[in-house]
Amino acid sequence: MAAPEEPELSQAQTEKLLQFQDLTGLESMDHCRRTLEQHNWNIEAAVQDRLNEQEGVPSVFNPPPSRPLQGLIGWSYYLIMLPFRFTYYTLLDIFRFALRFIRPDPRARVTDPVGDVVSFIHSFEERYGQSHPVFYQGTYSQALNDAKRELRYLLVYLHGDDHQDTHEFCCSTLCTEEVITFINTQMLFWACSTNRPEGYRVSQALRENTYPFLAMIMLKDRKMTVVGRLEGLIQPEDLINQLTFIMDANQTYLMSERLEREERNQTQVLRQQQDEAYMASLRADQEKDRKKREEQEQRMQEEEKVRQSALAEERRRRTLEEEKERKSECLPPEPASDDPDSVKIVFKLPNDTRVERRFLFSQSLTVIYDFLFSLKESPEKFQIVTNFPRRVLPCLPTEEQPNPPTLKEAGLSRSEVLFVQDLTDD
Repeated sequence: MAAPEEPELSQAQTEKLLQFQDLTGLESMDHCRRTLEQHNWNIEAAVQDRLNEQEGVPSVFNPPPSRPLQGLIGWSYYLIMLPFRFTYYTLLDIFRFALRFIRPDPRARVTDPVGDVVSFIHSFEERYGQSHPVFYQGTYSQALNDAKRELRYLLVYLHGDDHQDTHEFCCSTLCTEEVITFINTQMLFWACSTNRPEGYRVSQALRENTYPFLAMIMLKDRKMTVVGRLEGLIQPEDLINQLTFIMDANQTYLMSERLEREERNQTQVLRQQQDEAYMASLRADQEKDRKKREEQEQRMQEEEKVRQSALAEERRRRTLEEEKERKSECLPPEPASDDPDSVKIVFKLPNDTRVERRFLFSQSLTVIYDFLFSLKESPEKFQIVTNFPRRVLPCLPTEEQPNPPTLKEAGLSRSEVLFVQDLTDD
C-alpha cells in the first residue's frame, strides 16, 4: 500500500523551512520539516531545540506523546470549531482593514526618520544609562547600505515600549558587558522604538510576532537578507550563542561575497589601469601629432615666408629695373666732345669699374645721379663723392635744398673724377 502524500507547504512555511535549514545547517529537508512540524512551525522554538540537542540538553519543546482518545477528541473539537474560527478571523481582518482607512495609524507617516532614531537613543539612555551597544545613528536604509558596503552583519532591534519583557531584556541582556562587547566587535547595531514612525515602518517590513525582537541581516546572494530572527526574552549567554550560530552558519556566504567583491575590485582596478595606460598612450600620441602639426605648420610658415620674401625681392628687383629704365629714358642726350659747356666726368664704381660721360655745366647734379642710377652696375643706394677735397655732392633734393645745384654751382671743372659710394648696407 502506497504511503500517503504529504500536504503541500504554504509560502510562509516554505520560507520558514529554508530559514531553519540555513540557521541549523541540516542537509536533510525532510528532517527540517519534521522538526518544524513537531514545534507547530515555531522557528524560534525549533532552532532553540536544535541548539539544545547539540549541547546535549534534553529537548524542552517536543510535546509529550498524546493518547489516541485524546487525539480523537482534539480532532473532533478542531473540526467543530473550524467554521467559527474561520468566520471570526475573517471578520476580524475585515474590521482591521476598514479601521485602517477610517483611522490611519499616525506612525505610518515617516517624516523625520533620523530624528526618530536619535530621539529613541536619547530616551533609551535616559532610562537605561550610557552603557549599551553602539547604536547606529541613521535611518534603517542607511544602516542597510553601510552593512552592504562594508560586508558586515546588521543586527536590528525593535523596541516595544509597552511589552512586559522589554525592561528586563534591556537591563539584564542588552546592556550587559559581554553582550555590548560582542555586538560592538562583530556587527552594526540599529535600533528604534515601534512607537516611532521609523521603527513602525521597519516593524511592518520585518513582521515581528513579539518583543523583544532582534533580526540579523547580511548580504546574501547580492541582496540584504534576514538570516536570523530572535523573539522573546533571552539571556545574555543564549543571545551570544544564537548570534554566533547564525554568523557561523552564514559565514560562507559572507566570505563568498567578499571574494567576489575583491575580484570585482581587482577587475575594476585592472580596467582602470588599462584605461589610464590607454589614455597615457593616447595623450602621448596626441602630443606627438600636435608637435608634428606644429612643426609642419612652422615649416609651411617658413616656406611661405621665404616664398613671400622671394616674391617681394622679385617685385623689388623688377621695380628697380623699371625705375632704371625710366631714368635712362629720361636722361638728356650726351653733349658733343667739342661743346665748350661740356664737362667730362669719370665715375669709379664700387666694383672698381670705370664709366665715362659728358654733361653740361648748366645741368643739375640730379642728372649725374640719374645717369649712375640707370646703370646696371650701380648699387641701389649710393652717393657721389669728390676726391680732393672730399665732399658729398648734393644730388638729391632735400627740405633745405629742394633744387639741387648745377654742375657749375657745385664747383666742378671741365674734367672730373668722381667716386660712387655704396650705401645699400646702410
